[in-house]
Amino acid sequence: MRPLRAHPHLYELNARIFLERMRSRLGPELSLAAIPGAEWAALAERGFDAVWVMGVWKRSSGARRVALEHPEQRRVYDATLPGWSDADVDGSPYAVHAYALSPDLGAPADLGRLRDALHAHGMRLIVDFVPNHLALDHPWTTAHPQRLVRGDEALRAAHPEWFYAPRPGAFFAHGRDPNFAPWVDTVQVNFFAPELRRAHLETLLDIATVADGVRCDMAMLGLNEVFGRVWGARVDGHPAPATEFWSDVIAGVRQRFPDFVFLAEAYWNSEATLLDLGFDFVYDKTLYDRLRWGSADDVRAHLETFAGGERGARFIENHDEPRALEVFGRERGLAAAAVMLTLPGMRLVHDGQCDGRRVRLPVQLVREPEEPLDEDLRRAYDPLLRRTRAPLFHEGTWEKLETRSAGDESFRDLLAWSWRLGEAQAVIVINFSANPARGLVVLQHEQRCVELDAWQVQINEDSAES
Repeated sequence: MRPLRAHPHLYELNARIFLERMRSRLGPELSLAAIPGAEWAALAERGFDAVWVMGVWKRSSGARRVALEHPEQRRVYDATLPGWSDADVDGSPYAVHAYALSPDLGAPADLGRLRDALHAHGMRLIVDFVPNHLALDHPWTTAHPQRLVRGDEALRAAHPEWFYAPRPGAFFAHGRDPNFAPWVDTVQVNFFAPELRRAHLETLLDIATVADGVRCDMAMLGLNEVFGRVWGARVDGHPAPATEFWSDVIAGVRQRFPDFVFLAEAYWNSEATLLDLGFDFVYDKTLYDRLRWGSADDVRAHLETFAGGERGARFIENHDEPRALEVFGRERGLAAAAVMLTLPGMRLVHDGQCDGRRVRLPVQLVREPEEPLDEDLRRAYDPLLRRTRAPLFHEGTWEKLETRSAGDESFRDLLAWSWRLGEAQAVIVINFSANPARGLVVLQHEQRCVELDAWQVQINEDSAES
């Protein structure tokens, strides 16, 4: 495989949901490795460089029990999939029981076969790595408790929501983001324990034999400062290591697999730190927030200050966020998609986004509701994806363009930038408002008046580069 091209397009799909969709057409015994090549060819034709197959690892029976018994989760299932049954629920894919392909998806060797199938169409395979926690019934709770954050009866009494006892006398912490309640289907790892770091490196090296990269869940929780702040008093006497977990494991993987891709799910202004530690790309969640709730001025301000620069992973939906059509609406959603797909960085598109799906599926559900697909929206996405797959948007140079008044203040609603590769140039002007806007866009020594009407947003062959 050639190296991943600059500003790659990444397609996220839910492994169980996608496979069930294929099985409904092709038979119940279909495995991931047996998905017809035409499905991957269609993604490659639309310009995708890699596929993030979310949820491939073996899930946990203990996590499934939590998923079935949790009252709030059951209410979510009711709203998402009316008439659901226990058979539609599994443990969360982020409560990993083992980094081996889930038997529901195929035989153990099928993950490598899936990678080979994607390679045949010029695409790479990205899978999940969940560094901060494992399933609450993971084998390490018995075989390697020293790799986990442990407690005692007093700590459990003081913080019953933080700790659990899988057997008498054994107390472990649930995985936790300090800003939210613990994930009660998980057990927290101890990033300060040298043995944990070695074990995680071994896991990543195993993954690198069957996949081309990892999307690392909640990557900032593995930073020494963050982990020490959350769990420092309860790490079995281990001091904060002299080196960062991520610098150690990324360097270790790259010694054997130099092209292996690391994508960080990152928040809390940790993006620059994680990039410095070796990540290729980091989530740009702030751009998502500005696109969803902000103005063109907010988007411009973010692009000038984002610490991730051209290594941000841009998106307008993923499995953690609501469906784009549901929260943005059609016109603003298309404008946001045009922003995301024409900025430098990784461009992430979620399965169903281009088809107008509105239901955000909880990751514990393994069956999706029937939804009518939006052919008009798909036709609107097609030219945008077709144009942005061109070398100009991957090998070219991006430049933010100045906008000026053409008689009123509506020019502030315009976002403008260009891509240049040799003699080829694309100029992108987006009216990021619900009102008509006009302004002057400065193209070197030339000024051009651009008038856009956002009441009738169109993305077609002509407007994609003008």
